[in-house]
Amino acid sequence: MANPNPPAGAAPLTVHPDRLFPSDAGVRALARRLYEAVRDAPIVSPHGHVDPRMLAEDSPFPHATALFVQPDHYVTRVLHAAGIDLAELGVGHAPLPDEQARRAWRLLCANWHLFRGTPVRYWLESELSDVFGVDEQPSAATADALYDQIGDQLAQPSHRPRALLDRFRIEFLATTDDPADSLEHHAALAGLGTRVVPTFRPDRYLEPAKPGWADAVARLGAVADTDVGSYKGYLAALELRRQHFLDHRAVSADHSHADAIAEPLDVAEAERLYTDALAGALQPNGATAFRRHMLFEMARMSCDDGLVMTLHPGIHRNHHPGTLAAFGPDSGHDIPTTIEFTRALQPLLDRFGTHPNLHLVLFTVDATVYSREIAPLAGFYPAVYAGVPWWFLDNPSAIRSFQESVTEIAGFSRLSGFIDDTRAFCSIPARHDMARRLDAAHLARLVAAHRLDEDEGLDTLTALVVDQPRKVFKL
Repeated sequence: MANPNPPAGAAPLTVHPDRLFPSDAGVRALARRLYEAVRDAPIVSPHGHVDPRMLAEDSPFPHATALFVQPDHYVTRVLHAAGIDLAELGVGHAPLPDEQARRAWRLLCANWHLFRGTPVRYWLESELSDVFGVDEQPSAATADALYDQIGDQLAQPSHRPRALLDRFRIEFLATTDDPADSLEHHAALAGLGTRVVPTFRPDRYLEPAKPGWADAVARLGAVADTDVGSYKGYLAALELRRQHFLDHRAVSADHSHADAIAEPLDVAEAERLYTDALAGALQPNGATAFRRHMLFEMARMSCDDGLVMTLHPGIHRNHHPGTLAAFGPDSGHDIPTTIEFTRALQPLLDRFGTHPNLHLVLFTVDATVYSREIAPLAGFYPAVYAGVPWWFLDNPSAIRSFQESVTEIAGFSRLSGFIDDTRAFCSIPARHDMARRLDAAHLARLVAAHRLDEDEGLDTLTALVVDQPRKVFKL
């Protein structure tokens, strides 16, 4: 269970203007100047998990728990590790009645000390201070007052989803969507000032070993109005749904599997495996071979239709079966594994690595491969970009290590730009602000070491914040 003796009482919530900047006064001044130049630049968010229905309906958020606790597995996993049941936090059970939501909020506030030294604490403090004007630290003593303070603001037009979208200066926002989705909510958002687009996420249709695969493929065929009884029809359905996403302004297709291997099969073998899969007769090694073949096919399709291909393998999904059964996927128990890219992607890059229409962005939660594999690949292949640290690595220490290792090998022009990858809507500006501060600090150190002029540092920072994600994601 959570610490029974947490610090008590109310303390001020202090968000220091120089947070994350170097301790050396001269370098800190450089970092501050660089940061100020991009602090208010528009946010480009090309990969995330905000629910488009929320923006389309533009209904008020019901309470603080719906913003800060329920959608944010960064928050809930820390509390769960301290012994708090996810059911008490409302995970998998939205919407919550006010009484239960208030209890969940109290648990977050009473255990605020658990977040010391984590990026979650940084993001939450930024959100509470910048978006809601909170000036006291969450605690057992302040929980109810903060819940009411935030609730009063959420009832105002200024804090509805679309108003916050404008306030956060989000220029571009990509969601993550099933290929069979109608995208009706994206259609309703077509006229917004912010460009809100879907992302094609086909994983479930590429893995015949997963339960429900045949039913999912049948549904895909139905929405594509295509007979998927053959391998040829299956490929046609995927291509048609990619076009449907392109028609709704999508720019990328996102992929996450157990490994990064993309290995093509000849057509006859792919047809045989597909037929066996539909019949439920495919062996595990055949299912793996088919999935790896289809990742190669996804690259081929990206060369044909231009969707950026993002790849983030190496996650043991739903590590705890009991939690999966009780709360469903994406409830905080996906755990990183080791990963390999160099040999895994060689067949794909041999065929498509110099194709002018392919942008392949490689992400990882295995930090050991940044300098060993991702940076060298991005430093040679025109199609490959190094995805910035995300998920378990989107913290200051991992980002600093990435900055020092990857750019030394591949250069700044081969980076993806920052990716917030979040379901927690109000954390988007906080996450981008953290990245801008860390980039400003890194470039300030290069200027102080006389490796860059200050104007070069500013040009580089501006590119990282705005130009690079637009370029990589073809905006």
